[in-house]
This record gives sequence, structure tokens and C-alpha cells, in this order.
Amino acid sequence: MLALVAAHLVVAGLLPLVSARSTRAAFGVAAVLPAATLLWALANAGPALAGGLDETTAWSPALGLELSFRLDALGLAMIVLVSGIGAVILAYCIGYFGSASPAATRSAALLLAFAGAMLGLVLADDLLTLYVFWELTSIASFLLVGQGGEKREERRAAVQALLVTVFGGLTMLLGFVLLGEAAGTYRISEILADPPRGGLVTAALPLILLGAFTKSAQLPFHPWLPAAMVAPTPVSAYLHAASMVKAGVYLVARLSPAFADLAVWTVPVLVAGVGTMLVGGWRALSATDLKRLLAFGTVSQLGFLMVLFGAGGRVAAMAGIAMLLAHGMFKATLFLTVGAVDHATGTRDVRELSGVGRAMPGLAVAGALAAASMAGLPPLIGFVGKEAAFEAFLHGTVENWAVAGGLLLGSVLTVAYSARFLWGAFARKPGRDATPVHGLGPALTVPIWLCAAAGPVLGIATPIVDAEAASYAAALPGDPGYHLALWHGFGLPLLFSAIAVACGLALHVARARLTALADRSPLDAQRAYEKAIAGIGRVAVGITGRLQVGSSPAYLATILVTFVLLPGVATVLAGAWPTSVPLYHDVIQVPLAIVVVIAALAVTRARRRFTAVLLVGVIGYGVGGLFIVDGAPDLALAQFLVETLSLVAFVFVLRRLPAHFTETRPSRRIRVPKALLGAVAGFAVAVFALVLSAARTEPATTSAELARLAPEAGATNVISAILVDFRALDTVGEIGVLFVAAAGVASLVLATRHDRRRRGAPVESGQSTPRHEEDVLG
Repeated sequence: MLALVAAHLVVAGLLPLVSARSTRAAFGVAAVLPAATLLWALANAGPALAGGLDETTAWSPALGLELSFRLDALGLAMIVLVSGIGAVILAYCIGYFGSASPAATRSAALLLAFAGAMLGLVLADDLLTLYVFWELTSIASFLLVGQGGEKREERRAAVQALLVTVFGGLTMLLGFVLLGEAAGTYRISEILADPPRGGLVTAALPLILLGAFTKSAQLPFHPWLPAAMVAPTPVSAYLHAASMVKAGVYLVARLSPAFADLAVWTVPVLVAGVGTMLVGGWRALSATDLKRLLAFGTVSQLGFLMVLFGAGGRVAAMAGIAMLLAHGMFKATLFLTVGAVDHATGTRDVRELSGVGRAMPGLAVAGALAAASMAGLPPLIGFVGKEAAFEAFLHGTVENWAVAGGLLLGSVLTVAYSARFLWGAFARKPGRDATPVHGLGPALTVPIWLCAAAGPVLGIATPIVDAEAASYAAALPGDPGYHLALWHGFGLPLLFSAIAVACGLALHVARARLTALADRSPLDAQRAYEKAIAGIGRVAVGITGRLQVGSSPAYLATILVTFVLLPGVATVLAGAWPTSVPLYHDVIQVPLAIVVVIAALAVTRARRRFTAVLLVGVIGYGVGGLFIVDGAPDLALAQFLVETLSLVAFVFVLRRLPAHFTETRPSRRIRVPKALLGAVAGFAVAVFALVLSAARTEPATTSAELARLAPEAGATNVISAILVDFRALDTVGEIGVLFVAAAGVASLVLATRHDRRRRGAPVESGQSTPRHEEDVLG
């Protein structure tokens, strides 16, 4: 499994070499690995459904770090979506992107890298490994949505998606740490086998759910998903319909068998799921862009899936697996259909499209099959899943009936926006001429039909889906005799399905009045996001404006006062004064100290900048001399190098500065407080050094003993262990900072070159809406 994930990432890194010669060949090469992964998963379906297939690779055995992967029923279902639909969409890209398309070059590699990250996410059997791949999908989504970054809408959507999902990811990481510490392990399979309980778990689960909600666009984090529809249609079909947005649903499905009996897990999932299903469905009724219509429909369906997987019952979980597969198939078909319609007509606005179904009947039939599965019509897999969903909640407690009522209302909206999609894309509008259409090649239509055919095929092959769903739901409480099927006889689930279809079609008939209503909402989550970002910006500007006053004396005074008040006071209160303090250990220390003191006093009298720099250098070299006397030549060498480099840097800087600090000598009222503060800070440093020198409680020989107790450090004393291990970790952080800085500098250089190539053409600035930028700038 690790090899498959790594292969995706390695090939993605090499794909730009292929794209440079042929973008279509790059998409063809990229489709091979996901297809091979799907075949591998299907070949291992037996052991996966029988209990799971494990693989562990040791990373650092001494530290207990390892990479753990697991293929089971849930992972198999996700691979069908991630790799199966991924391969089809990459093949679709061959016909979608033109040979000269600037988006094609980067998209092939990024889509394959994203496929590898999603594969790692669904196979990970370790919370931290899952988190790493989780964030990799967010980064890939940011790059794919943002594309070249030349359009304001792309930048705005990419940043919004990244901020929302990464914010959720960080809270989820905190939840993972709490959960792992409570369980004593980070292995997911071990946590599921022996779920922990207690206060840490109660604190961890809401944090984990927050991450799942942001990733799967649950209320109120859902606006990033419709905004991300600025991405090319294949990207939307893959990331924002079939795979990435299901990561949150997958996480809930993965952990529900362990925590679905806890109200802190179930109640938020059910409330957010039902609310998201209704809000998404309602907003889809007013969308005029076919992609935004499908995006709001996806939001609604994700809420539906959250409810099914978060409820914690066997039947609901089986319905969840069926709907998970169904949604991936029909939503991918519909997105690809929109891409084909856009390709053939040049628009995807329902107000401009007319008569497309008559001009492209094959495409209309494929779209109708997918829409029917989304609406829950037999004999499609969507109907199977919806029947099981109603069956899961149409009995028992009042809460169950309330959830069933919410699902029914959400299903009514689903039927209504499914009908709106077919009407908007293919119907002949009264009073509007037929939209001009040009033909589509097989590269676009064949992938659509592959996904569309999956609906009826899986509907007829329900026993196969039932076997997979039953394997996943085996650990959950519920009726063990229930099975997924196309026909369960006459009963309440069938009645609910009939009501949903009839009422949904009635809503569509009344679309003229509904469209205006659906566009009005007293609560606007997108506006709330923009206000939150604008508020953070204003707070940052306010704080920066007050703290960054541009005065070096003010900055230095702040540092000195902080030092005196915090470590200085703590030293006086908790420190122990040494019993004996010799004035010096070696006579050579005396002249060195005198030189340092004289230079320090002289600095306070210096009026020329260059004189002050030279005197500071004398202090530094004097301190270096003290290091030599005390037997620390390495520290002395570092001190001499730093002093020399600083002096050279100062000389270059001073060439462009006035020779004197000020034109006139500062008044006594300014000089006296500065001198007092400097004296107090210097005295505090001296006290600090003396107290710390008396802080040793054990003889120095214990250093070697401590190092012996930690053989993995490979050191002979504590100092070298600290230098090697902790400094190494610190250096890793410094390398990260330098890498980010280098990336920023490279971006600025490339942006400058890009602007020059535009030869004066106007460049849009900012990455948000004009209203948002107005809020930020004031």
C-alpha cells in the first residue's frame, strides 16, 4: 500500500516532463496508476471484506514511529471513488483540455498527486499519518482551484478553501493528539477495537468533528465548496464531488463504530447533517449556473451522508455505504456532463441553454440516469441507498422520527434540484431559440457513460454492495437480518420515497416562485466568512500599527522591560544566591573585564554611529576573550565570527545613514530614563548569571550518566545530546522557515516576470471580493 501511494507521488513529480511534450499523453499516463490501484483493491476485496488487510512499515523503530495502512470494507468503497472515478476523470481530461491549455500542464501532475494523497488518507491506519495526507489534499486542492492565480475569483476561492479546511485540520490534529493519549495508541484499528472513554475523549471528539465538518462543507462552513467551482470542471468533478469533500464523511464513518454511542459525537453530526442537507438543497433551487447547482447539491448530499454514518446504527451505516458509492457515481457523471455541455455550447447558464437535449440525446440520457439516481428512482443504486436510509430511522424514538422527517424534506429538495438540473441543461425553454451546439468526441462522452452506467449496474448488482456494506456495519448495533435490496415490499420507506418524488416534482413545477424565495436567506455564511476575515485583518492592522511604531529605542526598551519584569522577577523570587562568588578565576580576566566595562560606558557617550559600532565590537571581542580564558574556544570562535560579520554589515548600512544619531543632543529628560533602564537591565543580567551559576544541584559527572540512560542520543554528555538532538530539531524548523522564505521570494520574482510579459496590461490585485477588500482596507 505504501508503494502504491509513493508511486502516485513519484510519477506526479515526473509528469511535467511528459506534459512538456504532450499534455494529453500526460493525462493518459496519469490515469494508469489509479486504474491499477482499483484493480489491486478489487483483487484484494476478499481479505478486505473478511476482516481487513494490514501493512506496517517501520520508519524509526527506536522511537516507535511506523507507517500503518489498512484495507477494509470502508477503504475499499473509498478506493472505488478515489481511484476508479479518478482514472475515468483523468481520461476525460484528455478530451477536455486543449493541447495548448495553460491549465493542462499543471493539472495532470496535481490531480495524480492528489489521488496519491487521497489514497494514503483512506488507507492510513494511524491518526497522524491520516492527518499528513489530509493536509496534502488541502494543499493540492488549493493549487488546483487557484490554477495560475491570474483571476481574482480563482485566488479568492483557493484561499477560502485553504483557510477553512486547514483551520479544521489543525483543530482535528489537536483532537487526534487528545484521542491518541487517551487511548494509549494512535493506531485507528486498535482504537476501534478498544474505544477509550473519559474527559480527554469528550474534549477530543468535537475537535475531530470540526475538522470533518470543514472538509466536507457542513453548515456553517459550506460556502467554500460552491466558491471552488471556479476550478476547471474535471477538477470539480474529482475533488469537490467524488473524493476530497468525502474525506470528512470518511473520518466520521471510520470513527463512528467506536464513538456513535456518545452524545458528544452523535448529536452534532445529526444536527449539522440534517441542517446541511436542507440548506444545500434549498440553495440549489435558485442557482442558475449548472456547476453551482451541483455544488449546492453536493453540500446537501454530504449532509445526508453525515447523518447516515454518524447515527451509529447498522442499517444506517449500510445505507451510508450505498449512498457513498451512488453519490460518487452520479455526481461525477453530472459534473462531467456539465463540462461537456459547456464545451459544446460555451455556457452553463440555465437561462441561456435551450434545446441541448434534442441536439445531444446521448448526453441527455446519461445525465438523466445520473439525476434519477440522485433523486432516488428505481432501479438505480441511489434508490437502494435512500430506501435503506428511511428504513434506518422510521422506528423507535422521537429523535429517529425527527431525523426521518428531515431526510424526507431533504429528499424532496433533492428531487426538485435534480429536475431543475435536467430542465436547465437539456430542456427547450419557451420563447428561446435553440442553443448552437457542436459535436463532442468520444474522449468526452465515453467517460461520462462509464460513470452513468454504474448507477443501474450497481442497482441491479445490489448483493455485491450489500456484502461490502454488511462487512463495514458488522460492528454496529441493529437488525442483523437486514440487507440492501431493490425491493423490500410496500412499507413506510417506499411511501417516503414516493412522497419525496411527488413533492419534489411539484416544487419544480412551481420553480418560478421558488427561485426568488430560495435566493433569500436571513443568514449568509459567505458574508459571515468575509466579515470574520476582514475583522481579523483589521485587528492585525490595529495591533501592528500600535506595536510597529518604527522606533528602535522603543523596540529595545520593550525587550529590556520584558526581560526585567519576567525572568528578572522570577530569578529574584525563586533563585538561590551562590554562597561564594570569587571576583575572578584567572588574573587575565581582570584586564579583559575592564576593557569591556570601559567600552560599555563609552557607548553610552558616543554620538557618532560608527564610533558606537566599533565600541560594541570591542565589547564582543572582550567577551570572546573571556570565553577563551574559561576554556570555551568554540564559543569564542563563534563570538569572533559574529562580531566580525556584524561589523562588516554595520559598515555597509552606516554608509547610507547620517553620521550622528541625532542632529542635536537629546535632552536630559530623554537620556536619564534610557540610562536608568539600561543600568537596570544590565544589573538584571548580572544577577541572572550569578543565580544560574548557583543552580546546579548535582555534580557535573551526572551528565555522562544521563547521556548513558538515553543511548539513542548517541552522546557522551548532556550538552552534546542537546546540541545534536534538540538543535537538530531546531535546525529542521529553521530550514522550514528558510524554505518558506525562498518560496516567497521565488514567487515575487516569478510574479514580476509575469507582469513584465503582460506588457502593461492591467493586473487584478487582491485575492478577495471587492466588498471584502473594502472591509479590510477600510
